[in-house]
Amino acid sequence: MKPTAAITAVGGYLPEFKLTNSILETMVDTSDEWITTRTGIKERRILKEKGTGVSYMGIKAAEEALAKRGMKANELDAVIFSTVTPDMPVASSAAFVASEIGATNAFAYDLQAACSGFLYGLFTASQYIESGRMERVLLIGGDKMSSIVDYSDRTTCVIFGDGCGAVILEANPEGLGLQDSILRSDGRGRQYLNIKAGGSMYPPSKETVELGEHYVHQEGQQVFKFAVTNMADVSAKIMDRNNLHADDVNWLVPHQANKRIIDATAKRMGVGPDKVMLNIQRYGNTTNGTLPLCLYDYESQLRKGDSLIFAAFGGGFTWGAIYLKWAYDAA
Repeated sequence: MKPTAAITAVGGYLPEFKLTNSILETMVDTSDEWITTRTGIKERRILKEKGTGVSYMGIKAAEEALAKRGMKANELDAVIFSTVTPDMPVASSAAFVASEIGATNAFAYDLQAACSGFLYGLFTASQYIESGRMERVLLIGGDKMSSIVDYSDRTTCVIFGDGCGAVILEANPEGLGLQDSILRSDGRGRQYLNIKAGGSMYPPSKETVELGEHYVHQEGQQVFKFAVTNMADVSAKIMDRNNLHADDVNWLVPHQANKRIIDATAKRMGVGPDKVMLNIQRYGNTTNGTLPLCLYDYESQLRKGDSLIFAAFGGGFTWGAIYLKWAYDAA
């Protein structure tokens, strides 16, 4: 039987500093009520240590996943880092993480698909394993969003936080792991969610810095409209084509961008709140970190054979859903 790619360990890292809504009230014109009712967020973590980037969190998350699995880093065949905030624009953060953890036999690269990056990475890592060319892949998802957020812009600074998660994927002989995937993109949506400057179209300059064009820009209403429709649609579609009913789904693992989007997706699937992984209230939107951090927080509740539906939506636009069967009893 063709091997499937299953998650066999989960690690995570969250910075200690908590940026609460009450602190944000002293920084911008906002309130705890305004933030909570619109997003569901109460606090988010911020990486404060000087000279540390997303790789710092990625290393911590990767080391925990390896330790849980009892695996040495030199047993890995590949390291994929899904992120929109690499340490440097050119040098690969994944390559640096691989070197630091001792993954001497792995090749490594960064994957950029905005908030859908971990979802895309899960599919990509699974294909390496299902092909038979690789046996063990480390997939990391995380971002240091505080490095690209304008803390005078209340429309974005209340949403994002820093954090990172990591999973190990291995070949599974029982047919557990990734079962199906639907991945989509529409580049026409990039005008609504982007960082204008810093790329080849608008290289860094004194003017781009002064205009604040190196911070993330979002047109909230447009993004919300696309996200709530597409995330719900693709989640329902993957259930339909796998003949899954609400009772068959043990967990919805949704991108933690906005609680209203999460609620709409769950409602479309017919899944009750007791089956929805939710930590947005504590971490905010960590972009590529949200999905693996959900697994990290809920790992003890997962059981072998559980059916999980992952769903995400991100800038670009990118979105998708993955149907995965859990491969071990964490407890």
